[in-house]
Amino acid sequence: MPIVDSDFRPAWWLRGPHAQTLWPVLRRRPQLDIVKERVELADGDFIDLAWSGSEERPIVMLLHGLEGGLDSHYVRGIMQALNRQGFRACLMHFRGCSGEPNRLPIAYHSGKTDDPAEIMAHIERRHGPVFGAVGVSLGGNVLLKWLGEMGGQCPLQRAAVMSVPFVLNDAALRLRNGMSRIYERYLVSSLQRSFRRKFARMPCPIDVNVDRLNTFRRFDDQVTAKLHGFDGVDDYYNEASSRQYIPRIRIPTLILHAVDDPFMYPDTAPAASELPPQVTLELTSHGGHVGFIAGRWPGLADYWGERRLAEWLAG
Repeated sequence: MPIVDSDFRPAWWLRGPHAQTLWPVLRRRPQLDIVKERVELADGDFIDLAWSGSEERPIVMLLHGLEGGLDSHYVRGIMQALNRQGFRACLMHFRGCSGEPNRLPIAYHSGKTDDPAEIMAHIERRHGPVFGAVGVSLGGNVLLKWLGEMGGQCPLQRAAVMSVPFVLNDAALRLRNGMSRIYERYLVSSLQRSFRRKFARMPCPIDVNVDRLNTFRRFDDQVTAKLHGFDGVDDYYNEASSRQYIPRIRIPTLILHAVDDPFMYPDTAPAASELPPQVTLELTSHGGHVGFIAGRWPGLADYWGERRLAEWLAG
């Protein structure tokens, strides 16, 4: 069946979607031996990679979420889970997300798939073939879009994503409601800080007061769309939303999604009729956004979602 009910059961002490979403931020990050690598891009910019695991193991690339990076609460956990399943994990930082602003006035966005494609080609030349990929939130949207664009020409063997905002306009609207506004406020503030830090070092090609762009739709209309050649926010959202690309995916792909994700509406996820045979949508009733935490006691939290992605890739 293309849609399966998950056996995930949330921790009794983290039942609600906001508890599942917010509590992991407080976790102690796993300690990993990280090797960093800077890749010079063809357009003169750069992207930073972070590696963990033995060089002899199959490579899995990880794409993080909006304004994420190596210190995001889920990144080291996923890398550790991949290492335990026998993989070498490679985190690809999106442009400007590794602690240093990138060189060009462009950045990254939910539909920018050329950067992961160029990094995969670099990895294959220097380190060997990429076995699979994992994407989280925005990174999952980018990965699903790229898998659909590649279709039957995709070089990966397997892929897995978690908490994907399949329809970007839905996510922008949902984050204006209720407690979800705290996530929009936090993330938009981070985008504003990144914008100011970046253009303190170079001329800005657009005339905008970023401090007034206090919603995703405003920021994406006046900044993201303009910097990346879209005709406004609706053109960007329509082009970059991953749901329309899923029917073209031709490799085994797991989509892990919680119905109570506070970044989306319950019907934002694709229907069974949209899923090709190679794609499995695993739905949980609870789990929040990039949560999926089980465990009997707070001191013994089980980051079930991270394990699930790694186990899927291991087949």
